[in-house]
This record gives sequence, structure tokens and C-alpha cells, in this order.
Amino acid sequence: MSSERDTQVLNDFLGSAQIFTAAVNDLMVGELKEAIGDDVTYPQIKLLKMVSLTAGYTVSNVAQFLGVSTAAASRAVERLVRRGLINRTEAAEDRRAVRLSLTSKGQVVLAEYQRASSKALQAVFGHLSSEQLQQTGDLLDRLSVSIVERADGAEEVCFRCGIHFRDRCLLRRNENRSCFFHLHQRRSEGTGNDGKTGNGGRRTKRDAS
Repeated sequence: MSSERDTQVLNDFLGSAQIFTAAVNDLMVGELKEAIGDDVTYPQIKLLKMVSLTAGYTVSNVAQFLGVSTAAASRAVERLVRRGLINRTEAAEDRRAVRLSLTSKGQVVLAEYQRASSKALQAVFGHLSSEQLQQTGDLLDRLSVSIVERADGAEEVCFRCGIHFRDRCLLRRNENRSCFFHLHQRRSEGTGNDGKTGNGGRRTKRDAS
């Protein structure tokens, strides 16, 4: 695709992708405000969702997930602790890590947001079949893998799915990509701290999916 027309098509495609992402984000922020008001921000909801999916973190993990500095991440955690939305304890196995969990209040806030956002998303995407959504998702996944593979160097941990963690991910099939949520999920099932399985480090089909 080298012609000026093809370049414009690519630009239009990327513009559409950017508009879609921004529109979904605006929708989620709007639903949050309608369901909860101004008491909780969308980045705070993302952090509550992260806490609900996993249990052990370093401040740098939180910073990577939120896309902020470690100082800002530490302040974000502190604010939620003070508001009674999350509990924070020092991880016994690693003093650099903290163990976060949702309080009862935090669980209620996250549940209210998820109910409101789910209803809104159903209204927006309900006219599309499961097959159409799956096919579009598969296309986006293939494009994402192609883009990520061109990046220099391997990332230690991948947070690209944000709060939309799923078991089936093409990026995770790349040997150089480690999913933060998937690693924590496996550790909670008794695998080692390095993310390897208990079968001598051999990757199984489940590990590669």
C-alpha cells in the first residue's frame, strides 16, 4: 500500500479506531458519573477493577496499569485506602509489594459501575451478533500482534487490555509477552513466582492461550 490513496485509507482507518476508542471511553465515564456521581473517577474505577482481578502488586505495577508515575500511583492507592474502598497490607513474601483487596464499600461501587456500563454497552452493541463482534475482535487482535511484534525489545509485563482482561489473547501467545493478569491468575493456582508452571517450566496449551 504505497499510493497516496492507500495512505489516506490507512489514515482514515486509524482515525476511525481512535474515534471508537475515545467514544467508548466517554461512554464509560458518562455511565460512571450517572451511576455513582462525582465521588469516584474513571481511573479509580480502573484501579478497583485491577484489584478485583488480582491480589499482589508493586507500586510500579499500578503505575504501569494506570499509565502514570510511581509517585502518582502511590498517591492513587493512598486515596482509595483513605476513602475506604480498598485494603492495603504489605506482602510477606516481598516487602516491595503490597497486597490490595476491595472493601465491602469498594465491591459495591465497582458492582454499581459494572451494572451501568454493561447496560450501556448492550444498548450500543446489542444489534450486532456475537459472530460479528468476534470477527471484528479477531481482526483487531491480528493487527495488534503485527504492530507489537515490530516494537524493539520485549516487555516484561503487558497491560494492554486494561480492565478488559480475557482468557483468549493473541498477544499472550507471543513468547515475549507476559500478561500481568494471567500471571497472577496462574500464581493463585499454585504456580511459581516466575510465572512458570509446576511441570518443570514447560508451557502447556493453557499457558500459551
